[in-house]
Amino acid sequence: MSHIFNPPLLFLTTLALAFSFTLSLSPRNAAAISHEISTTVLHLKPPSLHQTQQQVLSYNPKITIQQKKQPNPTQTTSPSFFSLPLHPRDSLFTPHHNDYQTLTRSRLDRDSARLKSLINNLDCKCTRPRNITAPIISGAAQNSGEYFTRIGVGHPAQQFYLFLDTGSDITWLQCKPCTQCYKQSDPIFDPTKSTSYKSLTCKARQCKDTEMTWCINNTCQYNVSYGDGSLTAGNLMTETVSFGSTGSLNRIAIGCGHFNIGLFVGAAGILALGSGPLSFHSQIKASSFSYCLVNRDSRKSSTLEFNSPRPSDSLTTRLVKNPQQTSLYYVEFTGINVGGKNVVVPRSTFKIEKNGEGGMVIDSGTAVTRLEPQAYESVRDEFRLLTEDLKRASGPPLFDTCYDFWGMSEVEVPTVSFEVSEGKLWNLPAENYLIPVDENGTYCFAFATSNFPASILGNVQQQGARISFDLVDSIVGISPQEC
Repeated sequence: MSHIFNPPLLFLTTLALAFSFTLSLSPRNAAAISHEISTTVLHLKPPSLHQTQQQVLSYNPKITIQQKKQPNPTQTTSPSFFSLPLHPRDSLFTPHHNDYQTLTRSRLDRDSARLKSLINNLDCKCTRPRNITAPIISGAAQNSGEYFTRIGVGHPAQQFYLFLDTGSDITWLQCKPCTQCYKQSDPIFDPTKSTSYKSLTCKARQCKDTEMTWCINNTCQYNVSYGDGSLTAGNLMTETVSFGSTGSLNRIAIGCGHFNIGLFVGAAGILALGSGPLSFHSQIKASSFSYCLVNRDSRKSSTLEFNSPRPSDSLTTRLVKNPQQTSLYYVEFTGINVGGKNVVVPRSTFKIEKNGEGGMVIDSGTAVTRLEPQAYESVRDEFRLLTEDLKRASGPPLFDTCYDFWGMSEVEVPTVSFEVSEGKLWNLPAENYLIPVDENGTYCFAFATSNFPASILGNVQQQGARISFDLVDSIVGISPQEC
């Protein structure tokens, strides 16, 4: 049988196929034509609640006995280098949750409280006269601490867990006698059992270094409110602070809290790493500090380091000051990419405006990265565009972009990266922007919008990277995979 070549028929058939192919193109296909999509693989592991960790992280009397044998130290400035262990919050005590979904809700509630406190801090503006005793709003919030370390206070040393907070300027812990104290994992600090304890007078330099203090009967008092009704109040003291076998430091100003409401159940208080003169690193005259945050579901620990060299593979950018918000650290990012494409966002997303609004705060206490509404919508929409083939799901109220990955072991997703100075990209691991919210395979895009007048780089996005703060040259370093 012979085949008859029919040019008109072939032309019409080709035209029809081309037209059909054009109609079948999805927005994702169209985006792929304009630029090459950058992707990465998200490895899916079913989340589960922690097992009891109290036997590992609870009060250990042997440590105190060992500290009693040490001679009274005389060092008043930091050694060349020392480090402290850093643990995720939920390894401090057994979470009282029935499932992973309720654990997620608890974490997001703490995150909302943290954000509320930061907003209240901006509203306060810290402009009260020194003779008014109203509390100053701090950068932390009730139960907002997500990572903690362990230090010794006094001589002989009494050991305590303190939450790390880069938004607070006063280190404090609960003290006897208690007018009101919450439950903590260690015995409450007893000043009468320390030979190095000294209550500060009103003339002390440290009492004049912050607006969070005032005087009663020539005793320097402090009062810090956290914006949600919780607070700590007491007297300012100097004490010896020790770090296990690393060493000790004398005359560190610490808040001795006798009245503490609703704060950080489990830990004794806060290790303040804000930029104020009474923050811990300021007092020990450290030239730098760095931390690495492990995944919050991990049972592993990492380190908080002082005076350590910045890793050679660090991506660096400037730390910039905001005169309207001196306790917080702002980083000079230049953009954000999704799928290898630069997303157009308002200038104020990363730049501080003359009125003090805008810019990017890097914060250890906020969990989920927050962007102003227009910037968030642009980033979210681009991510949705490139993931339209993935099955959507509903999630907690904070998240509006969630996916159903039930039964999957891995999934290919678009990359998300921040542009740091000189055009260098910080490529986030997929686990840092798609997080599980239940045990049923629901994962959500871990960015959100808020009415906070600045962007906030949260600790979920920081996980797995060593974040270094060069306090001399005002540089922040980001070293991926250095935990």
